[in-house]
Amino acid sequence: MSKEKFIEIYQKNIKREGAKEFLDYLCSSKSDFFIAPCSTRFHGNYEGGLVDHSIHVYECLKDYCSRNRVKNQYGMNYSDETIAIVSLLHDVCKINVYKSSIRNKKVNGKWVEVPFYEFEDEMPYGHGEKSVYMITPFMKLSREEAFAIRYHMGFSNEDPKNNVGYTFEHFPLAFALSTADMEATYFCDIKK
Repeated sequence: MSKEKFIEIYQKNIKREGAKEFLDYLCSSKSDFFIAPCSTRFHGNYEGGLVDHSIHVYECLKDYCSRNRVKNQYGMNYSDETIAIVSLLHDVCKINVYKSSIRNKKVNGKWVEVPFYEFEDEMPYGHGEKSVYMITPFMKLSREEAFAIRYHMGFSNEDPKNNVGYTFEHFPLAFALSTADMEATYFCDIKK
């Protein structure tokens, strides 16, 4: 169901050159986007968690950007395509990095095998920057879209704080995406 919803939102809103090819990649056997978790032990730590999180971020960003204050006072008027691109694709860096494994855990005094995810990134190019790197061979991003995806982790990333503040000030979409990502992470996504 989440895969179908993602594809519906994507195809309705993202029309730029290369969009179809990128969606084909996401749906291909070269990508585990639709079955990958979003994290090893936090939000979306289950099969399909990544696509669920991406949809939640889209819904949160769409809602945030629809507010009169955001549009009129802050001047954040973004196209449906821009909103869909940055929210649905901000975490494509997580494709093919989580591996299913088993570990022992003590439950009621007895050791039992439990499944968990390990993180194994064969292309450790950073987080947001890796997502931008993965998207741009398929479709061109505007500067603001690229900065929004790159800095969607906001102040929780390891970037120098002045870089994040500068980005939020000069590329408000980055602030909006970071806000939507946090809202989705802490209030919409589930943890199993």
